[in-house]
Amino acid sequence: MKKMIAAVAAAGVLVAGALPAQAAPKDPVGVLKSLMKPGAGVRFSDLTMMSADGSSVDLVKRKGVFGFGKKGIAAHDITSRIVSPTIELTDSRKPERVIGLGKDLYLSGGNWAEDMPKGKTWYKTGSQLMRAGGYGFYGQVINPAEFGTLSALIKRAKRGGNAYTGKVTLKELHKISPWFASTILARRDSTPVEYTINVAPSGLVTKVTSTYAAAAVVSFPGLEDETFTAVSTFTGWGKKVSIKAPDPALVTTKLKK
Repeated sequence: MKKMIAAVAAAGVLVAGALPAQAAPKDPVGVLKSLMKPGAGVRFSDLTMMSADGSSVDLVKRKGVFGFGKKGIAAHDITSRIVSPTIELTDSRKPERVIGLGKDLYLSGGNWAEDMPKGKTWYKTGSQLMRAGGYGFYGQVINPAEFGTLSALIKRAKRGGNAYTGKVTLKELHKISPWFASTILARRDSTPVEYTINVAPSGLVTKVTSTYAAAAVVSFPGLEDETFTAVSTFTGWGKKVSIKAPDPALVTTKLKK
C-alpha cells in the first residue's frame, strides 16, 4: 500500500510539472496600436463608487464609445447619469450626453438642459475641459484607449497573470494622459491613483479599475475622507463605430444667462 501511495504521489508530481505555465497575454500596447484606424473604435461602460468607513455607494454610471483616428482618439459619445442620492445638483437626475468630434463638443441634458434657449437641446463649445461632460468629473481617470497612456501605465505596472497593477500620481497622470488632463478637475499633486488593467489573452483591455481620494478630484465639502473607485469594462475593440454631430437645428452656441 505504501508503495502504491508513493507511486501515485510521484505520478501527480510529474503531471503537475508537465502542466504549462500560464502564458503571458499579447502585448496590450502593440495590440492597441494595430487597432488605431479611422472608423474603428471601442465601447465602454463604467461605474464610479464612493466609499468611506467600510461602506460604499454608487455615484455615477456612464456608457459610451471612442472612435479612433490614425493617431489616437478622434471622437467620442458618452452618456452619464448621477445615481447617488448624496449628490444634489440642479437636474442631476437627467442623463447628460456629450459628443466630441475633434475640437468641437456638443453637450445635452443634465445640468445643461435648463440653460438651453427655446427649441435647442444641444450646446456647442470648444472648451476642452468639457470633453467628458460635467459628470465626467466623477468618471474613470484612466483611459486605455489612449496609446501613450496605456503604454506608460503598463510599463510601470507589475503583471500578475492577465492583470497589470500599479500606482501613478495625479501629477504624473496629468502629464501622461491628454484625456485625464481635459476631463477631470483634479489638483495636479502627489495624490496616488492605484490601478489595475485587466487584459484578455489576446492583449485587448477588458477592464480598468482605479481608486483615488475623492477630495483630490472633486472639491465638495464632506468628501475629505471619501474614496472614489471607478470600474470600467471595454468591448468591441477595433469594430466599426459611427459618431455624428447632432442636428444643426437643435444646436446653440449660447446658453441662457
